[in-house]
Amino acid sequence: MTPIPHQLQTTPFHARTAPLIRGHTWRRWAGHAAASVYDWTHEHEYAAIRNAAALLDVSPLHKYRITGRDATRLLDRMVTRHVARAALGQVLYTGWCDAGGKLIDDGTISRLGEQEFRLTSAEPNLRWLQRNAFGMQVTIEDISDQLGALALQGPLARTVLNAVAERPLDGLKYFRVMDNRIAGTDLQISRTGYTGDLGYELWIPAPAALPVWDALVARGADYGLTPAGIWALDVARIEAGLVMLDVDYQSAHRAMIEAQMSSPFELSLDWTVSFDKGPYNGRRALQAERERGPAWRFVGLEVDWDSFETQHARFDLAPALPAIAWRTSLPVYRAGRQVGYASSGCWSPLLKKYLALAHLTAPHFAPDTAVELEITIEHQRLRAAAAVRKLPFFDPPRKRA
Repeated sequence: MTPIPHQLQTTPFHARTAPLIRGHTWRRWAGHAAASVYDWTHEHEYAAIRNAAALLDVSPLHKYRITGRDATRLLDRMVTRHVARAALGQVLYTGWCDAGGKLIDDGTISRLGEQEFRLTSAEPNLRWLQRNAFGMQVTIEDISDQLGALALQGPLARTVLNAVAERPLDGLKYFRVMDNRIAGTDLQISRTGYTGDLGYELWIPAPAALPVWDALVARGADYGLTPAGIWALDVARIEAGLVMLDVDYQSAHRAMIEAQMSSPFELSLDWTVSFDKGPYNGRRALQAERERGPAWRFVGLEVDWDSFETQHARFDLAPALPAIAWRTSLPVYRAGRQVGYASSGCWSPLLKKYLALAHLTAPHFAPDTAVELEITIEHQRLRAAAAVRKLPFFDPPRKRA
């Protein structure tokens, strides 16, 4: 019997996004076909994120609805944030760890009711939720296919939403969620995103996805709204210093050895770890790590342009910048020995700097520490001077204002 090749799923917005992709630059995201870029290059899409408004289809995110008497108890036992303290309508960014305090995944928790939550994640987490819920009165539903999700990001995002939504968005605070209505469809809008800019995410019943997309695109045309893909998002999230699973860290559930795992402290996510609540996965290991100090830190690197240019000049070449953000491991050195590695990087069109996100060992991660980043020119491995920078690189006041 001939096996049937695996078919990628499409999102609820596929009928609108597919005709826009000029070069058929599809990529796999959580079993779905997602756009890397719509135009031939991502410059215009990135510019929309930082100067106007960009519309991104983020439907491949895994989504779970958690309800019941023990819903809060389950989440507080699983994640590192203090869920019971979250107000109605609040959204928490959080990670969740194994018993050794190593990160399994990260995502958001939206408190939609006293005992009703929506959890989003990069990877499937239904089995992990069910294992942690043993003996509890809680219902866990995988609603990934029931909800389409759009990220509307950029300085004009609120203006566009106010033009199409029945309820104004002016009062929605950072990391809060509200009920609203667009194109006759009841939906939810959260003031969240993955670009480090003013932004919102729309959680839309899948059958009504296209009318909402159409309304946003029609009204957003007056404000420069542009559909954007993963390439543009990658540049924005690096500028914002945001970690990405399978790029900047590996899930503890899939790592082959402990050295491939990372704790929230090692990823500089200290602010997401709570010690003023009861037991949860990894708490004791995290407490011990906090007391002794993490062996690694996740930091920014700013490559020295003069050094980068000088290394190219040795070959009579102009500096060659990557066309898209890279997701590879590049060694980082200090005083002649390796002290860590960069996991992703890009040229920032806004900041006019060559940036990288890196993991450095103690004590080499202090801000302004001079290091060297390995670069390759004409098949030769060389080193360019760089400096450690505290993240984020870009943090505009409008994001929270």
